[in-house]
Amino acid sequence: MEAAATRSKKPNVKPAKLGRDVQARLGQQLRAMYDEVVNQGVPDRFNDLISRLDGSGKKDPQ
Repeated sequence: MEAAATRSKKPNVKPAKLGRDVQARLGQQLRAMYDEVVNQGVPDRFNDLISRLDGSGKKDPQ
């Protein structure tokens, strides 16, 4: 099993590493983007669709 892991690695290739400051900045930007998306809310057309789907399942067929 060890030989398979060794074969898959490329020689002389160092893993990419980011500094703490870069990681922190990326984290801040990702959180800001996520918060912006969350705060946009659900579009009215999606709320209407969900309401119609919920309503169609609750009706008793006669």
